[in-house]
Amino acid sequence: MNFDQSINTCFTKYADFNGRASKSEYWWWMLFVFLASAAASIVDERLANLFAIAVLLPSLAVATRRLHDTNRSGWWQLIELIPLIGFIIMVVWCVQDPVEPNRFTASAPAEV
Repeated sequence: MNFDQSINTCFTKYADFNGRASKSEYWWWMLFVFLASAAASIVDERLANLFAIAVLLPSLAVATRRLHDTNRSGWWQLIELIPLIGFIIMVVWCVQDPVEPNRFTASAPAEV
């Protein structure tokens, strides 16, 4: 999955917390959010805040689907509330390869 496909998929599955997301889908989305947030904050703080609100739900959804691909519940995102350590754990989980068999889908692993 390339950058454009990832952005399109994440906005198409705006609030879809079911299924799985590939590593490429997740990391391209995170790059988009980071770059767009940086650009928006240079332009105007209110614009950056609006963008953050707009991408909150799709970011949670793609992170949940990514965790599903590693055979973890989306609720594990709450681990990020632990300062520093939670972020590191989440990054480690999101770079892991898909787990089979997977309790979240009966299909093959998400494409990389």
